[in-house]
Amino acid sequence: MVECGKIFYIFASINQFETKVSTIIGTYECKIDAKARVMIPATLKKQLDSLSDGFVLKRSVFQSCLELYPMKEWNELMQKVNKLNRFKKENNDFIRRFTYGVKVVEIDSAGRFLIPKDLVAFAKIEKEIVLNSVGNFLEVWDKDLYEKAVDDASGDFADLAERVMGGFEDE
Repeated sequence: MVECGKIFYIFASINQFETKVSTIIGTYECKIDAKARVMIPATLKKQLDSLSDGFVLKRSVFQSCLELYPMKEWNELMQKVNKLNRFKKENNDFIRRFTYGVKVVEIDSAGRFLIPKDLVAFAKIEKEIVLNSVGNFLEVWDKDLYEKAVDDASGDFADLAERVMGGFEDE
């Protein structure tokens, strides 16, 4: 009986550390209220593994938008960042800038999350936003800035797609 318990414990421990690749799908237009709260659309809520685990909201590295990571995805990303040698100034500078302004956000009982004021200002968010899926996290854009970013990139998208994705036929 003890042996069975040990086997179950080992099995449970192994399953606890399995990582599931989760992909979020869709682009969602939402409104932000006067207190900077955003209601998560029901179809998006169904895709998110566990709302109770919380999320991390941060500034994007390349765009004037925010990135919303489910806590599990954030922890996996930080495992990679934490492998950097902190005795190299360049790595320390990167980590500091990458995590600058990072906030843990919770989903309230009404299905909303709050965007802190400093992040609202960074992303120039006004009344309407777009939640855009990017694999395992969401971008949070001011709607007008999102549409401009998509329009600006559309002219050369065919060439970009060929350069980025064109080399996969050998696999």
